[in-house]
Amino acid sequence: MTYSTRKQPIDAVITWVDGNDPIHQSKMDNALKGKTRKYIPGAEKTRFGNANELKYSTLSLLKFAPFIRKIFIVTDSQYPNIQDDIEKTFPDRVNDVQVIDHKEIFRDHLEFLPTFNSRSIEALLWKIKDLSENFIYLSDDMFVIRPLKPQDLFLEGRPVMRGKWLVRPVLRNLWNALNTKMQHKLLKNKAFQPKPSFHIGQWNSAKALGFKWSYFFSSHTPHAVNKNTLKNYFDKHPDILTNQVKYKFRHNSQFNCASFFYHLEIKSGNTNFARPSFISLHPFNRWDGYIEKKLNRCESNSKLLFINIQSLELCSEENQKKLKEWLWKNLGL
Repeated sequence: MTYSTRKQPIDAVITWVDGNDPIHQSKMDNALKGKTRKYIPGAEKTRFGNANELKYSTLSLLKFAPFIRKIFIVTDSQYPNIQDDIEKTFPDRVNDVQVIDHKEIFRDHLEFLPTFNSRSIEALLWKIKDLSENFIYLSDDMFVIRPLKPQDLFLEGRPVMRGKWLVRPVLRNLWNALNTKMQHKLLKNKAFQPKPSFHIGQWNSAKALGFKWSYFFSSHTPHAVNKNTLKNYFDKHPDILTNQVKYKFRHNSQFNCASFFYHLEIKSGNTNFARPSFISLHPFNRWDGYIEKKLNRCESNSKLLFINIQSLELCSEENQKKLKEWLWKNLGL
């Protein structure tokens, strides 16, 4: 551990769910209240799929970011089966990986549990007890693939923001407004809401914080956060936090949390911008050679630090095996 991380430790938080768990499915059925998933944006099965990605995500942090002090896995009354893998590969780090229940971070908002909404959960990660002031968070389908330095995440104690600036999504917002009006007025579908898109969620973040013409679009990488920045803001604006966490499923009006946190940083003068440095894989139902091409890019481009593999559980067993074997080989364990 370097002097800088001894002085300012960095923790990691991984959000995880096992959608195959019967108890989780029962909670989901109760929350759906008889409606099918396709009529509720954010309730798609793939959002809750599990192909044991958490094992590789956790090990990648232990391997390539050994300066990380603790890893907190946030979940809903579930316990991931990764303890044996940690004991075999990093026996001295077993106690540094802890499971945190939703009840801990929702302790001031228990009326909104159970929740199936990553945007609600991510808005409260900073409430984990004993979490370091500077921390990163990621979902279990994000993996580190090369050695990281603390400076890749924080510079002079402030978060490094990976992404790019984009112009406000005028056409997308216009279409959503027209479609919503048609559904509500003409088709009498009062329950309709536009699909909570990745771009609109990020624009919602910028707009809520006073940005008018552009927004900083964050990537599918681990996100660097300062806990006190969030605490200070939400202590002053508790209504914004409550409105964010009240939805059990993703809602079009919610903001993307990483984007919101970054725009808070930008407003306070943070200019630690960086390239995304990641590659994204959507391996389900792709053409022959797609996976190999993506993995070859990971191996040949030394500037790529992260990989995001979405909906792995939908892939064939052959492709799941191929990707997991590559992740394991890359770990060198």
